[in-house]
Amino acid sequence: MNASNTQIQMRKGLLEFCILHIISRGEVYASDLIEELTDSKMIVVEGTLYPLLNRLKNASLVTYKWVESESGPPRKYYTITEEGKEFLETLNETWDSLVSSTQLITSKK
Repeated sequence: MNASNTQIQMRKGLLEFCILHIISRGEVYASDLIEELTDSKMIVVEGTLYPLLNRLKNASLVTYKWVESESGPPRKYYTITEEGKEFLETLNETWDSLVSSTQLITSKK
């Protein structure tokens, strides 16, 4: 079995959660999302982000607005919706439970 494949699947499962967390801090431009996710080793290919953002938008968890840029084309800025905040709270509770359960299991010798 290839550990790399399992690591990728684990990361993919957490990516949506991390994206919502970043957007919940305030309005964010996609390239800033990519930078933070890349720096934290959550994604290495930016093509991974855009389908997820579209899925989150279609689920009414995030929204976006276009802002004119002085140095190029308009930029799309994402914000979390009220529904997205509620969803993120549910994910936070699930995350806390998973971390606790995992620590119980992995701490036993």
